[in-house]
Amino acid sequence: MAEYKGIKGFKVQYLSADPSNPIVGQTWYNSTSKALKFTEVAAGAWASATGVPQGRRNLGGAGIQTAALAFGGYGPYSPVAAGYTDTTFEYDGSTWTSGGTLGSAMYGNRGFGTQTAAVNTAGYNPVGSRLTLTQLYNGTTWTPTGSLANAVAFGAAAGTQTAGFHSGGNNPGGTLQTATENFNGSTWTTGGNLSTARVSFVNTGTQTAGLAFGGFAPPNTAATEEYDGSSWTAGGSLNTGRGYIQGFGIQTNTVAYGGATPPSAPRVNLTELYDGTSWTSSTNYPINVGGGVGAGTNQAGLGISGTDGPGVVTTVNEWTGPGPATKTITVS
Repeated sequence: MAEYKGIKGFKVQYLSADPSNPIVGQTWYNSTSKALKFTEVAAGAWASATGVPQGRRNLGGAGIQTAALAFGGYGPYSPVAAGYTDTTFEYDGSTWTSGGTLGSAMYGNRGFGTQTAAVNTAGYNPVGSRLTLTQLYNGTTWTPTGSLANAVAFGAAAGTQTAGFHSGGNNPGGTLQTATENFNGSTWTTGGNLSTARVSFVNTGTQTAGLAFGGFAPPNTAATEEYDGSSWTAGGSLNTGRGYIQGFGIQTNTVAYGGATPPSAPRVNLTELYDGTSWTSSTNYPINVGGGVGAGTNQAGLGISGTDGPGVVTTVNEWTGPGPATKTITVS
C-alpha cells in the first residue's frame, strides 16, 4: 500500500496543536485531539447580525463591517412626511446606535467613506425634488459642502471623503443619466460618462479604480463598467442582470447580492463575486432583498436593510469572504 509520503513527497506533520496560520493544502495530525486535519479554500459565507433599529430602503451607507453607517432612506413609518427619514445609525460590529441627523429627510441618496469621515449626496426629498445636496459626516454631525452639478436620485457612489465619485441616477424629469462627478472633499468636478445610463445600481472601489454594475437601464442590466478616474470601460457582465442590487468591495474584489429582475419581480438572494475580470456565483444571501445598502470589503462586509418586496426589513447580515478553512478527516 502506498504511503502518504510516497504520494505527496513529504510526511504528515505530527503537532500538539493546530497551526496558527495554515496554508491551503497543508495536512497534519493533531496529537491532542487525535485528529487528522487539512486546510482547504472555503466558500464565502453570510451570518446573521444585529438588525438595524429602523428598516428602510433606498438608503445611503458607508464604512466597514465593524464601523458602518446607515442613513436616510424610506420606511413604513413617518418620522417625517411620507416615510422619508433623516436618521443615521452607527454600527460597531455588534450593536446599532443613533448618530447625527441629516440636513434633510431623503431617500435614493448615496454614501461613501468611513464611519467618521463619510459623504452623503443626491437623493429625493419629501416635496418631490431631486437633490444636489452633499453633506460630510465627522462621526457626530452632518455639515453641508459643495453641491453636485446634477440633481439626481437612485444613482451610485463610492470612494473616500476626499476622493469619491457619483454616477448615474435619474434627473427631475425621470431621465436616466450617464454623468459621473468626482469629489475632492469639498467640490465636485465632471468625470467620464457611463456607457449605460442606469438607476438602482452599485458603485464600489475608489475614484481611480471604481466599478459600476447592475441596475435598471430599463428594464434591468448585467453590464459592469470599470472607472479609472476619467473614463469608463466595459468589464465582465453579471451572470444575472438586476436592479435594486447591493454590494461592496474594490474594483478587483467586489461582492454583489440581492436585487430584483425586472423591477416589479420578487426580490432575489443571489450573490456574485467579481475578480476584476468576471463574476462567479457564491453563497446565497440569507433572504430575498433589494434596495438595501452594503458596506465593507470582499473579505468582511455587511448587508444592511432593504425591501423584501412587500415591505422593508431590519435584517443585517455579515459576509466573510472565501479563504482557508481547517477540516477534520473522518472515516464516515
